[in-house]
Amino acid sequence: MENNNEIISDLKGLINILNDGKEGYYSAAETTDSPELKSLFTGFATQREAYANELTAHITQHGGHSENESGGILGALHRTWIDIKQALSSKDDIAILSAIETGEKAAIEKFDAALDDQAIHADHIELLQKQRTAIREALNEIETYRGRLEGLNNL
Repeated sequence: MENNNEIISDLKGLINILNDGKEGYYSAAETTDSPELKSLFTGFATQREAYANELTAHITQHGGHSENESGGILGALHRTWIDIKQALSSKDDIAILSAIETGEKAAIEKFDAALDDQAIHADHIELLQKQRTAIREALNEIETYRGRLEGLNNL
């Protein structure tokens, strides 16, 4: 039973992160004037929502209940998404992308912490690995896009 409580707690923490990411991406999509970035951000927001739903199903399997946890209660990660919101107010795509990078790095750290405890998360380790890999790929794409924009600004 104690393991189930730990699993449920860990998964709820990941759901919080995913929901923070979803909201951050939707806000970024609304703020940017770039059609390409709007599409990119909306796609990542939808992905995060799907991932949160997948983890919610695992909470149910372990006897827990989740209303698809709202994000923003995790201190440092919450501050990260506040930084993103501040970047959004500037409508500066490079600042937005930089802030999103910070949020994605924090999400990866949280996933890594869960993945370190493979015994606890054995029945859904592949799901966590898949989600973590996709977040890393999103981060790579965001970093690449930011690098391109910075290169254009330096011309």
